[in-house]
Amino acid sequence: MQHMKKNFLITLTAVFTMSMVSCQMSGKEELTEGYPVYDGNDLGVTYTRKLTTFRVWAPSAQSIKVRIYDQGHEGSILETHAMEKSKKGTWLLKLKGDWKDRYYTYQATIDEKEMNEVPDPYAKAVGVNGNRGMIVDMASNNPDGWDAVQKPPLNSFADMVIWEIHVRDFSIHPSSGNEHRGKYLAFTEEGTKSPQGHKTGIDHLVELGITHVHLLPVFDFYTIDETRLDEPQFNWGYDPKNYNAPDGSYSTNPYNGNVRINEFKQMVQTLHNNGIRVIMDVVYNHMYDAGKSSFENLVPGYYFRTNPDGTFCNGSGCGNETASERTMMRKFMIESLKHWVEEYRIDGFRFDLMGLHDIESMNQISEELHAIDPTIFLYGEGWAAGDTPLAEEERASKANASKLNKIAVFSDDIRDGIRGPWWESKAPGFMAGMEDLEESIKFGVVASTDHPQIDYLKVNYSNKPYSPNPLQTITYVTCHDNPCLWDKVIETCIDCNKDDKLDLQKFANAIVLTSQGVPLLHAGEELVRTKFGEHNSYNLPDSINQLVWHNKHSYKDVFEYYQQLISLRKNHPAFRMPETEMVQKHLEFLEMQHPLMVGYHIKDNANGDPWKDIVVFYNANANDVEVELPAGEWVIVATKYSIEETGSTIEGYNELQTQTTSIPKRSMMILVDKGSVAV
Repeated sequence: MQHMKKNFLITLTAVFTMSMVSCQMSGKEELTEGYPVYDGNDLGVTYTRKLTTFRVWAPSAQSIKVRIYDQGHEGSILETHAMEKSKKGTWLLKLKGDWKDRYYTYQATIDEKEMNEVPDPYAKAVGVNGNRGMIVDMASNNPDGWDAVQKPPLNSFADMVIWEIHVRDFSIHPSSGNEHRGKYLAFTEEGTKSPQGHKTGIDHLVELGITHVHLLPVFDFYTIDETRLDEPQFNWGYDPKNYNAPDGSYSTNPYNGNVRINEFKQMVQTLHNNGIRVIMDVVYNHMYDAGKSSFENLVPGYYFRTNPDGTFCNGSGCGNETASERTMMRKFMIESLKHWVEEYRIDGFRFDLMGLHDIESMNQISEELHAIDPTIFLYGEGWAAGDTPLAEEERASKANASKLNKIAVFSDDIRDGIRGPWWESKAPGFMAGMEDLEESIKFGVVASTDHPQIDYLKVNYSNKPYSPNPLQTITYVTCHDNPCLWDKVIETCIDCNKDDKLDLQKFANAIVLTSQGVPLLHAGEELVRTKFGEHNSYNLPDSINQLVWHNKHSYKDVFEYYQQLISLRKNHPAFRMPETEMVQKHLEFLEMQHPLMVGYHIKDNANGDPWKDIVVFYNANANDVEVELPAGEWVIVATKYSIEETGSTIEGYNELQTQTTSIPKRSMMILVDKGSVAV
């Protein structure tokens, strides 16, 4: 399997073994799809001061009890009520009076068997550890000024720069200067600084210039015990428990379901007020424990794909996979996502292992969400982690990106082209001098689109273009999975001194930020983040995962280089063309006489850029390389040493370049025609 994901339930070896077993739709398929479909919009709990209504879809149940508790953990049962069978496979209970802040569970009887007590699949609020739902007045949890908050403007997805972060990693290190370390509220603290006086936290994000924060899972997940938050615990959160409630471990009080809602909204509010949009990482493709889930205890055999012997299929590599193609699972995903958009004002979603979801479901999601807000950005991993019964042609995979409507996919081609293969730390990529990856880099430059100058037979993972336009490709070199950039640099640039290694730390994302597509940065690359060689840090301690903010002082030049690259990209729309035809018209690759070189010429004020002509070179050689230039007079505006958009203060490079120029080793260089800049 080329794209192994996080693994919670079984070992890596077991995943590989299981992936060799063909997973087919079970004999239950006809039965489960024969259930009535409920098309109402009131599944879950609807609260008013005078009446609380419970509605759950469980067509195979013989009876369902609702238990009301005084607490979300332990405590006493206040009342038990029998639900009444209602329309289209649903069960209904109406409780008169004000039940605000009480907790509840469902317990179904199916085939004469009492199932586990579970919270509502649609639960919007939960108690500690998510074992009980909570009756909640969502509006009462809005922070002051919530209704006045405006989303940051976004004219085009091409204008985005995404920064991917785990909530705890963001602020847990003492040098963050945060009061609420590891919490949602850390994102609300302005004015924080490192011991050396450098901006940290949200002020750092504003200074860096990113447009979107991508949060690793923040829905309620399984593997952090919220009753023991004073003890060391860590998890990325790709182990879903309750999809529609925020996780409690990032709140200041996980016992009160209101607190996490309010603090989550404060986080979004503050980011929006600082011009930063918010993306949620969502994991609808599997659950941590399918057998104990609300889905399986209310409608056994429906929400998960199963083998002929009744065991769960395992395309997620985590023990099970959900069945997005089934009507009520599709409905659940759509309504869950709409809840996050409408209640929390989320601006985008990243879909974990999106290749396990069917194309029709993803396109319906896109249609529904973009009807609410056309600037919501959707993207996902265009692959699965193992064998799945979902037909290849139905998967929301990278190969089928052209069938997806306004949904982007990650480009592993440019990622591994730059840094080397994901599965082997010591295997180098283009940045560290591996030859024959130039076509993969060029493929990344045009964001996986069709371009006449690319030899697709030489692209590392793809033998044809897959993105219908640049905005459906995520261009990146690292994320939370696999080695972070600095660790890959150390492993693959073994004969380099520290300056050379820092050059590669700049070079890798210089390629990303000057390529077409939507760029994504792994948080902390601008601080030279290390995970000490760990590939899969999903449950490793803070000492491995945390952002170390005092490194901003040690690597100030790296931070400033990233900052300048982002500014350059924002100022020059030639690097963010929205259409394939525009890229084909304006971007021409240059013939390179040396290996480990890629060069291209962006012509004729592409996408309205104030620069008429731009030439970009990537030199992955361990020495400077002399290259020929297109006809004209050129001014250097960016090297690994400095970025100056007027070309006026780049030391040693102020003179006009005409027929040739020298590209420094292991670096990117940008030149602009003389008429476009003042020298």
